[in-house]
Amino acid sequence: MLSFEEIHRIAVQVVENESIAIKNLIPLLNESFNETVRLMLENKGNIVFSGIGKSAIIAQKIAATMNSTGTSSVFMHAADAIHGDLGIIRENDLVVLLSKSGETPEIKVLVPLIKLRGNTIIAMVGNSNSYLAQQADLVLDCTVGNEALPDNLAPTSSTTAQLVMGDALAICLMKCRGFSTEDFAKFHPGGALGKQLYLRVKDLYINNEKPEVGPDDSLAQVIIEMTKKRLGAAVVTDQGKLMGIITDGDLRRMLLKHPDIEHVKAKEIMTPDPKTIDENDLVADALHKMRHNSITQLPVLQNGHYVGVIHLHDILKEGVL
Repeated sequence: MLSFEEIHRIAVQVVENESIAIKNLIPLLNESFNETVRLMLENKGNIVFSGIGKSAIIAQKIAATMNSTGTSSVFMHAADAIHGDLGIIRENDLVVLLSKSGETPEIKVLVPLIKLRGNTIIAMVGNSNSYLAQQADLVLDCTVGNEALPDNLAPTSSTTAQLVMGDALAICLMKCRGFSTEDFAKFHPGGALGKQLYLRVKDLYINNEKPEVGPDDSLAQVIIEMTKKRLGAAVVTDQGKLMGIITDGDLRRMLLKHPDIEHVKAKEIMTPDPKTIDENDLVADALHKMRHNSITQLPVLQNGHYVGVIHLHDILKEGVL
């Protein structure tokens, strides 16, 4: 077993090697990169990403990033392509082939087949003198000096370079299209990130009962309402106007201040002018307000009128955190 110092030294060296590989991409972001962005913007079909080995895994990730940021893409494994999956490629599709060497047998078989179909080939390659680079219509140069692994035994820095080049393409395309936060949310409705971007307070509070008491209601009435509605709070209103809120904590503090609880009224123990949230606000905004004020529930307003309560548990249940 290596010592901690040796492990740390190796890890630092790997990170430094790969960071150098990324930095060295900057001068390679040339006219060919700009032309690739233009072609992808004007493309009427899909962008097909393909590769073999580790490059295939990176190709799959880039395709996923493209899809989530507004550029329709598919992944095709180069080995499967020459055994039937070539049908994935349609007439108007762009094809991006990823390869470190540009000389792998599967790529050499695949390139003539794609050219025969008339599709444009973009090479994301680590050898600008390779077969793939020479045959492609455009080349995205991902050359790296050395892999992070000793003796260049396995792709490390080279696949990192491919990944970063793919991210650069995706973000440029996203910016060119004016892809917005709302657009992103449409493509991520199931995840926590998507829910932060689209889920509204009105989507959650309607599932709760509406705890409400009057300012002159007794302590017993307050406790009964809080118990029945099971939200740990009761909102005090007067002719529909929100006046305050009473929480479990308010009840505990009240016991210290009012030894004679028989005649205590709701208005005497409520927190006046409580923090509120509009029903059309994002749930993420409600969560931020709860965290900032160290509270667990918010009265919900509709056009300024009290309509219900959203609780921290509602947000946790949706997985917005």
